[in-house]
Amino acid sequence: MRAAGWDELIDRHLERRSVERGLSRNSMEAYGRDLRDFQEFCRREGLAPSALDAAGITAYLESLAGRGLKISSQRRALSSLRGLVRELNESGILARDPRPAIRLRPFARPLPRTLSRRDIDMLLAAIDHKTVRGLRDRAMVELAYSSGLRVSELISLQLHQLDLEQGLVTVVGKGGKERIVPIGSAAARALRSYWKALAAERAAQAAAAEKGNRGRRRRLPKPSSAVFVTRLGRPMTRQGFFKALKQWARNDRRLAWLSPHTLRHCFATHLVEGGADLRAVQEMLGHSNIATTQIYTHLSKSHLRKVHRTFHPRATLAKTRPQMDREI
Repeated sequence: MRAAGWDELIDRHLERRSVERGLSRNSMEAYGRDLRDFQEFCRREGLAPSALDAAGITAYLESLAGRGLKISSQRRALSSLRGLVRELNESGILARDPRPAIRLRPFARPLPRTLSRRDIDMLLAAIDHKTVRGLRDRAMVELAYSSGLRVSELISLQLHQLDLEQGLVTVVGKGGKERIVPIGSAAARALRSYWKALAAERAAQAAAAEKGNRGRRRRLPKPSSAVFVTRLGRPMTRQGFFKALKQWARNDRRLAWLSPHTLRHCFATHLVEGGADLRAVQEMLGHSNIATTQIYTHLSKSHLRKVHRTFHPRATLAKTRPQMDREI
């Protein structure tokens, strides 16, 4: 019987992973890239599936390091590889599971950069609220900051997922997991203002189309159930929101690094700094593991240290102590 090669085994693994875990297309593409890269390494080294061992996996990880990939990228590649290796072991292709022998050196995960509450206010104030486009962008920023939505969740949001009367949004996150997150009153007001202006603009366009434009009828944007749409009536894209955010922040050099995901970090950081329960923050963010959420406790500790240094009467006493000793 012919032994299955890497191509067949990887295709089979990705198909099973997609069905069993319901991963998004982006996640599946990331897994696929990692495993195809590993397959190319095995082809160069002449490593067959049945011969895979801890030494082979370690050599692959060392090759990633040699190409300049960061520890975080190496860990992601190893995570993708572990599932395939487990499947090879369970199916009997590998006589021994090499995973327990694989170790990566620990690394300090960098803390995400966030905005202060004042910076958030300044960003919102910079957005032009006199145009439909500006009202849309303001509503997107308010909702992302109010509810901690991922960019993919924000741009794919449908009208039926919002309940402004109850102040809730139903989000379909990674792996098709559904969660319900509160909406702040500021975000609700921004959404209502945007919808009102959008309805007025569409009514004006419809009236203009009825009159005709130089003998020809204007083509109106097709109705969309998406919450946030472009001027052509199409759902907003990740790139579109990124460009809009950069445009509104361009006048402040301190915000040159700003990205849509920053708003999600701000949501979590400001909740934790305000004393929110970490489990509740985990639920609202849609993290499957609370360890992912715990990074915001480190940010909160930094905030607490800053508050302590600023306001405690003896927090900076050490700076003046040597001078006092000399005087004594």
